[in-house]
Amino acid sequence: MSISVETFFLDPAGEGTLQARIQQMVAQGILAGRFRPGERLPSSRKMAQHLGVSRITVTLAYTELVADDYLTSRGRSGYFVSENAPEPPAFPAQQSGSGTVDWTRAIGQRFTPSLGMEKPTDWANYKYQFIYGQADPTLFDAANWRLCALQALGMRDFSALTADYFDGDDPKLVEFIARQTLPRRGILAGPSEILVTMGAQNALWLAAQVLLNSRRRAAIEDPCYPALRNILNQSRCQLSAVPVDADGLPPDALPPDTDVVFTTPSHQCPTTATMPIARRKALLEKAEADDFLIVEDDYEFEMSFLKSPSPSLKSLDQNGRVIYVGSFSKSLFPGLRLGYLVGPEPFIREARALRASVLRHPPGHIQRTVSYYLSLGHYDALVRRMSRAYHERRNVLEDALATHGLKVAGQGTYGGSSIWMQAPDGVDTTQLAHMLKDKGVLIEPGAPFFDGPNPPICYFRLAYSSIPTSRILEGVALIAKGINALR
Repeated sequence: MSISVETFFLDPAGEGTLQARIQQMVAQGILAGRFRPGERLPSSRKMAQHLGVSRITVTLAYTELVADDYLTSRGRSGYFVSENAPEPPAFPAQQSGSGTVDWTRAIGQRFTPSLGMEKPTDWANYKYQFIYGQADPTLFDAANWRLCALQALGMRDFSALTADYFDGDDPKLVEFIARQTLPRRGILAGPSEILVTMGAQNALWLAAQVLLNSRRRAAIEDPCYPALRNILNQSRCQLSAVPVDADGLPPDALPPDTDVVFTTPSHQCPTTATMPIARRKALLEKAEADDFLIVEDDYEFEMSFLKSPSPSLKSLDQNGRVIYVGSFSKSLFPGLRLGYLVGPEPFIREARALRASVLRHPPGHIQRTVSYYLSLGHYDALVRRMSRAYHERRNVLEDALATHGLKVAGQGTYGGSSIWMQAPDGVDTTQLAHMLKDKGVLIEPGAPFFDGPNPPICYFRLAYSSIPTSRILEGVALIAKGINALR
């Protein structure tokens, strides 16, 4: 029996190459049970004419399906659904009903606090993308990344892909972090003092779980990274929010019973303030005097296109009181989700055991790919390319803000990828963000960064990591127009 060519069509919204989409189209028909073993497919010529593609594309798709045993080739007779093709389930899938569970009572602990306005998943389709933490694909070195990924897939590194490290990490990546990445921040650490994590946020969660309990007090900056506040609230520790000033976190404002301080001294989130060396030393002295620990999130230190970054807090620590958090996700791409924790061996041992109980370890293939990308010099080249682009965008953004009289509340002294803004009194930037979204402009309202039930409503963050230079001036003009409309 032959399958009619009219049965086949390509979804215009489908992703991937034409060959991949044809493969998927045929495979889905087999998996759904519409095409049965022994049935003959249309010839490559007929299928190509029907779909409006080249015959070689169809032939290549059929060949791949034969290799995967979805199809079989019978000489001059054509292609048939293989007798060994996956069988559809013997019973139809059933949609579960609404159920009788009262989930308002069944859920023992909630993890869905409000983070304010969410970033749209289709952010790349907006013309003026002033949102933080998104990568610009035009800057990323995709070709060399693919080569490193292929190298990691080779037989020589097959164990990195297939092995279970239990609670360990890729030794090549750990070695590079220890010998290359950390010394640039003035930090010397051995393998037993380094733990690879699923990004900086995972590192912060591990630190909070290991160091805190319901009897201990954590101090955070106000404003701060909203996800960190959520992590600490979930740990059920006692939490104190300490307002920052132009120099970041003031040590003298810390509560006397503090056990752990979470801080972003090099590039405060979100105000971008940089903590001076004198204040860093004062914070370390207070930590020693009051017997508390410090978790340092040292993000964006690579983006130092204005001047060299200050020494990390960890590099100034002589008493083992600083836990250091780093990440490759911001400088490579957010979806990578790869970071690291650095701290005294007893702490890393506990964090490693906790990580192992949750996710064992980050995927070995990803770790090995990153280690190649770093060790071959591609990472440093990428950082230089990003720094040049960010410097140019920053200059254009600053000129545009000055032209339209918009108030800058904070901007990194050595670079970074965002500027902290303040709208006139009475302007609600959450309302502003919703208004601008309809005009293709994305900004981040500042309220979610603040602690308490009545946060300031006039702040917002403008990032320049993903918006092209040519669109900045027009985008800022729309922001200024929106602010004037709400005054």
